[in-house]
Amino acid sequence: MTKSENNFYTPKFSHIYVEKKVKDHPITKKILSRFPHAKFIEIDQYQEVFHRPKQNFFLQKNTQKLILAEKKDNYFYPGAEVCHDFGNSHFYYTTNILNCIYNCDYCYLQGMFSSANVVLFVNIEDYFAELDKMLELHPVYLPISYDTDLLAFENIAPFTSQWIEYAKKHPNLTIEIRTKSVNYPAIRHFEPLENVILGWTVSPDDIVKRYERGTPALEARLKAIKQTIDDGWKVRLSFDPLLHIDHWREHYQECVDQTFTILPADKILDISVGVFRMPKDYLKNIRKYRNDSDLIYYPYENIEGVYTYSQEIREKLIQEVTRMIEKYVPKEKIYM
Repeated sequence: MTKSENNFYTPKFSHIYVEKKVKDHPITKKILSRFPHAKFIEIDQYQEVFHRPKQNFFLQKNTQKLILAEKKDNYFYPGAEVCHDFGNSHFYYTTNILNCIYNCDYCYLQGMFSSANVVLFVNIEDYFAELDKMLELHPVYLPISYDTDLLAFENIAPFTSQWIEYAKKHPNLTIEIRTKSVNYPAIRHFEPLENVILGWTVSPDDIVKRYERGTPALEARLKAIKQTIDDGWKVRLSFDPLLHIDHWREHYQECVDQTFTILPADKILDISVGVFRMPKDYLKNIRKYRNDSDLIYYPYENIEGVYTYSQEIREKLIQEVTRMIEKYVPKEKIYM
């Protein structure tokens, strides 16, 4: 059966599963009010839907459902070694949402989870209570959108706004909000904060079209970033993951030139550069179900449990794209 105008698939977010214990939470009520025609289903625990056996992530991606739940523990995780810490000693990450509305071929979530449905942990106040304790001990650097695109969900659940409000009261906390969206207008009413970084993934248009399905085009992202900079926010760019595709030099040169034609290079906080990498078990899971992407079946090397390009290709990608960026931005602002 194929997806068609006959609607063999039910619409995205047509069903909303809600744990009984959070059905009266203010965020739950706000989300449900935005989907008045969705079918509401009470459940005891989100795992009974999200972790049920014999699910197909890639079929579910066409008809994602929402699951509203309570996060009970493990609110924060130590930053992974494959992620940039940008020189911060106390590096953690967190997520209020599992899974994403976008459908990028290189996304590790499709191998991490068996379900493509979206879990929203509505009890954000418990995250803040736990973070209060951490901040009494030391400063914290905290990316909040690794396992989703939090800003893209802002019109459904206002988590980004609540994190900004919290950061406003805690100057020893620095949060990074990474996105591919153009949903900056949803938070534009806030005054820029010194301890909030808005980060965008920047990719050549050919990669956006082929491997970042559902995401805004490069030019649209750059226009959103330009508005953010003009309003006074700290902005981080991520040329990550770099992909070893045909004519990659030309694609990345065009991307870099377009980026700094639109954006004032001297106003960029910093830039991260990295290549494709994914835990081997995640990629193996993806290959069980997908045969529609050359990116998935590239002959990567297994380096300490992570599939990535050979050392030669990694160095070539990073060195050459970094040189392109250095024509506009000082080397000390680039993290590799």
